[in-house]
Amino acid sequence: MKLKTILILVCFLIAIPIFSQKRLQPTPEEISLAKKLKEKFDKDDPVALLHSKEVITFGYDKKNDNVTVTNKITEKYISLDDRADISLYRFYDGQTSIKDFEVHYKNKRRVLVYFKDEAYNNDGLFHNDSRVMHTNIDFPLKGYKYTVTLTENIKDIKYFTQLYFTGEYPIIKKEIVVIVPNWLELELKEMNFEGFDISKDIQTDAKKQTKTYTFIAKNIPARYKESNAPGPTYTYPHILFLSKSYTQNGTKKPLFKETQDLYNWYKSLVNQLKNDNSAFKDKVAELTKNASTDDEKIKNIFYWVQDNIRYIAFEDGIAGFKPDEASNVYKKKYGDCKGMANLTKQMLKEAGFDSRLVWIGTKRIAYDYSLPNLSVDNHMICALVKKDGEIIFLDGTEKYNPLGEYANRIQEKEALIENGDTFILKKVPKAKPNFNTEKMNYNFTLKGEDLVGTVSKSYSGESRTYLLNILNNLKKDKKNEALKNYLNKDDINLKVSNIKISDIENRDVDLKIDYDITVKNAVSSFDGEVYITIDLDKELKTLELKDRNLDFIFSSKKNLESITTITIPDTYKITSIPNNLSIDTKNYKLLVDFKQNGNTIVYKKNFTIKNAKIEKSDFENWNTSVNKLKNIYSEQIILNKK
Repeated sequence: MKLKTILILVCFLIAIPIFSQKRLQPTPEEISLAKKLKEKFDKDDPVALLHSKEVITFGYDKKNDNVTVTNKITEKYISLDDRADISLYRFYDGQTSIKDFEVHYKNKRRVLVYFKDEAYNNDGLFHNDSRVMHTNIDFPLKGYKYTVTLTENIKDIKYFTQLYFTGEYPIIKKEIVVIVPNWLELELKEMNFEGFDISKDIQTDAKKQTKTYTFIAKNIPARYKESNAPGPTYTYPHILFLSKSYTQNGTKKPLFKETQDLYNWYKSLVNQLKNDNSAFKDKVAELTKNASTDDEKIKNIFYWVQDNIRYIAFEDGIAGFKPDEASNVYKKKYGDCKGMANLTKQMLKEAGFDSRLVWIGTKRIAYDYSLPNLSVDNHMICALVKKDGEIIFLDGTEKYNPLGEYANRIQEKEALIENGDTFILKKVPKAKPNFNTEKMNYNFTLKGEDLVGTVSKSYSGESRTYLLNILNNLKKDKKNEALKNYLNKDDINLKVSNIKISDIENRDVDLKIDYDITVKNAVSSFDGEVYITIDLDKELKTLELKDRNLDFIFSSKKNLESITTITIPDTYKITSIPNNLSIDTKNYKLLVDFKQNGNTIVYKKNFTIKNAKIEKSDFENWNTSVNKLKNIYSEQIILNKK
């Protein structure tokens, strides 16, 4: 081959990728669109989806007698920033497979990226078959585009529960197409559509014997990245798939048409257990031998499970719904909520009690059992039916939660209680705010520039449970140091000593802490006047709810009762004390009261979070209230020398 021909060929080969790269560069129109989208949506969004389409079809697996689901997904991304870098990922499990996960340039050429496929581990909790496929893609310029495609196959329609219109990034157009064959009875329940631009079209094809539902949503913002928010089922638009029945060869077979169907399936998994109580028979006898009442026997067993069985989230195909054998959990000393519930049930049963398994959804889930679907619940506990018919619930995963007290996350939630071939629906009792109370009593005397005195604190309800969990999980030689740091708030001006604490292993009584305290540099002087700040806690001071889109959810209802008494020496005259405050709404109460009694000042606070939330519609009032509270915190007691 002549040298000239070789040079021409080399230049041609070099020109191909250069020309190709130029074809991938954003056009002026694409750059302009990216700028407009950046202004329209959250300025922190690095990319947007121009179009996201999911096409759902159904098939029949004759071998396993299952209805299968196929979801073909196409997503078209555009970069809103220069040098945007995002992670693409898709979760799946033993009931799901993913194929054809690919990325393409806008000219339809495939991007050569490596997808990593690995087990998913969340916050140290082991999920046995939860996996994630993921990769990173880089957008070199604003307006740059990629198209992502994948196919998701679900082995059994029972596990296909819901589809959301929202995602991690804003979506200009979201399309969900569901093609339902006539042999499948399926209800598409529209959830949280209000306030969103979502249209629906239904087309019937007599020849193919299908009904096609097409949902189109426009201009959907990204999911809000806000902590202490309600679960997504309360907020974001989605479709809940209620699979009721299917017909094959003239035979109609139930799926989850009624709550009874859902219960029947759960119960079929429980019936597969071969519970052998011999492994813990002696332990039950030991725990109940010296108990004089039934309540004492129940407590001994319940508290033993709480204290000795480690909770580990565990999902493995059918084991994500089927409890582990009680003997296995007992021997391993760990289990998920289902295994711990089953062990609690079997140990109580061994002791002669009527104990049942309970399925329940925590407050993160908006649904109840009127919607038979596997996404209705996410937790399992135990119930005990007493001789008088009273039902009490026992959740072994709630460490240091006393018998008869229930975590806020399940209060008022509907529970599906095992009852042979039928079931019982009962709501977990609601606790009043004062069930979860923190009481604080400060007694100070002004000595020079210091406040010297004693403090007495008590904790009940979830406040007590929270602290007991922390203290009991600390190493013995670290407890005193950690407690001292907690009480002095890492403030170099606070000196805490002579700490006395109640029995931290006794969850049936309030946790009490008493100690001596010295507040250094508590006094400042100016122009002959003396200023004192006596509030060491300043609760809620930083909880202004600004630039927020979702309700603020507290971990539990709260009730704070605080009394601070300060005695002023006779050499001083009290000339000014802070103002009082009285605010009482449907969701919270904030009361502050200052009183002077001779040379003694009594400062009382009573803060109540009534429903464990501040609604978005109440943010303005809440912020006004917090600012009034901050003003009081900034005010000082003013003294003059006599």
